[in-house]
Amino acid sequence: MTEPANNPRIIRVPILTRVEGEGSLYVSIDGRHIEQVQLAIFEPPRLFEALLRGRPCEEAPDITARICGICPIAYQMTAVQALEQRFRIEIRPEIRELRRLMYCGEWIESHVLHVTMLQAPDFYGLDSGLELAKQFPDEVKRALRMKKIGNRLLEILGGRAIHPVNLAVGGFYRLPRREELQQLVPDLEWGLQAAVETAKWVASFSFPDFTQPYDYVALSRPDEYAILDGTLMSSRGLSCSVNEYENQFVEEQVPHSTALHSKRLSSRESYFVGPLARINLNRHQLSPLAIETATSLALPNPCFNPHMGIIARSIEVIHAFEEALEITQRYSPISEPRRPSAQTDLREESSLLSGCAATEAPRGTIYHRYNIDEAGKILFAKIVPPTSQNQGQIEADLRTLLTTIVDQSDTEIALQCERLIRSYDPCISCSTHFLKLRIDRSLPRTTEP
Repeated sequence: MTEPANNPRIIRVPILTRVEGEGSLYVSIDGRHIEQVQLAIFEPPRLFEALLRGRPCEEAPDITARICGICPIAYQMTAVQALEQRFRIEIRPEIRELRRLMYCGEWIESHVLHVTMLQAPDFYGLDSGLELAKQFPDEVKRALRMKKIGNRLLEILGGRAIHPVNLAVGGFYRLPRREELQQLVPDLEWGLQAAVETAKWVASFSFPDFTQPYDYVALSRPDEYAILDGTLMSSRGLSCSVNEYENQFVEEQVPHSTALHSKRLSSRESYFVGPLARINLNRHQLSPLAIETATSLALPNPCFNPHMGIIARSIEVIHAFEEALEITQRYSPISEPRRPSAQTDLREESSLLSGCAATEAPRGTIYHRYNIDEAGKILFAKIVPPTSQNQGQIEADLRTLLTTIVDQSDTEIALQCERLIRSYDPCISCSTHFLKLRIDRSLPRTTEP
């Protein structure tokens, strides 16, 4: 919708398409001056943090998994590991490896969905994945089969693909049989080659010339490509433990959004999480074929073009398939699916009142903290999803982009802004879980007769 020409240009995108959740974009331009840019997330807050208060802490993993149907493992895994820190539970190496396998399944199904169905249509001026399928039927069929393999991994390890129920504090409720995973080996071998072909296809796209000096943030480990845990690192020199997260990052409410914005506490500036951040910080720890493919495709190192995040996602799909194949091939069940200490009542251990954890969701770093009383009830919950961390950076990017395209038509400006937003793969529903309410009453309340 556009205001009359004698007024400042108002560009509204009432519904952002091909993103998860409900959001809109508002832009106000006076001449060549960008007055306002608002990525407005209007989906109602679901108040998960408040919902958890007063509930038994062992319910947190299954409740938080319902925050998102696309990446439930990210929420469930982070909740489980925060509780394990709180109760000082050390999991076995074999359990940790299965958890990485489970997370690989989520990366595969989520990344493939975004790459092919949500972002790829932008590079061909198409409105949907269905239109893309008409022009590239083989590529879309390949993607759907890869996503199915990711879902199957979640079914085997989690009990079901959507909102899995098998992940437990201390391990799993049930371990998969060896033959269950072995049956997946041929599919994983096919998927690995399919992921390489997808990355080559994606790298052939024509990318907009847009770069920014981002502060990339991700978990990092010296011994593996970080997924489950690690040290918080940034491209501007940050290195701290997850326990220090809230000393380094702050969430702030903005009037136009039901999602909070995150900033670096020291600089009050936005930052960037997600596949591009991970690859920029940890590229050397990708799987061998993922490194080989990234090098052959000439993915810049480092890369500061958010549109190229689609290549980074495709490279991570290769990594996920390669690691999943290795874990599956050597898997041998152990005798106990959970640590014995985790099978007792969690409320018996009360020496630590708070537990926190961070993992790498498909869209970026996710952080949970829980304060728990001596009765095992949750006193406070803090959940910081990737999209709320990226939202401030998206708005900053849009401001920069608009200065370069301000002379174009409103329709073209809207399309280019939407394209930039989709490059981040925002999961809007994930971020709309919190809202502060303030009521100002200037007049005394009257009493009804």
